[in-house]
Amino acid sequence: MDTFIRFANQTQGRDRLFRATQYTCMLLRYFLEPKAGKDVLMKLKKLETSVSTGRKSNLNRVVYFICDTALWVKNVGLASGINKEKWQMWAARHYYYFLLLSLVRDLYEISLQMTQVTHERAKGGKSASGDPLGHSVADEETEWLQSFLLLLFRSLKRHPPLLLDTVKNFCDILIPLDQLGIYKSNAGIIGLGGLVSSVAGIITVVYPHMKLKIR
Repeated sequence: MDTFIRFANQTQGRDRLFRATQYTCMLLRYFLEPKAGKDVLMKLKKLETSVSTGRKSNLNRVVYFICDTALWVKNVGLASGINKEKWQMWAARHYYYFLLLSLVRDLYEISLQMTQVTHERAKGGKSASGDPLGHSVADEETEWLQSFLLLLFRSLKRHPPLLLDTVKNFCDILIPLDQLGIYKSNAGIIGLGGLVSSVAGIITVVYPHMKLKIR
């Protein structure tokens, strides 16, 4: 209980909870839409909009913060002359580039981890023995894929913050991809991705050592 109180007292903690609630509502609306009544769907939509309005932006993302603030002012009715669609596109475009760069960084860190694991296994004398005769090209490709996936698994297993950050950024990027029309997804995929990303964010707030350290 104390852990939850400390978590909820943090701005980042409350933001993660609001975000998790927002995408949970979206996911529920997607699954309940064929069978639930309009009243239930409208209540979920209103709750989704309410928690979205209550969220705070990361001040380090200055451009996105400006766009998000303009949309917040429009949503709460403080200004009526704001072009909501234009600001949404600007925010989505900036968010997309931010997440794309974050994923490139994650992939670079993963490659470093994989290289380190390979060197350690080579020093330990665990390199694979020569291939037996009679292997086909298909067999070699299958073995290469299996070796690559195993190496990837071992690399991420020894670095949980990197795994968490990669999953979070991958799930997050589905949102601007859909908004910008680069890769259209349905509300179920967006809701699930947003929820997974929010849970990952909650973990990094509750357990700070799980947050990826930038070199």
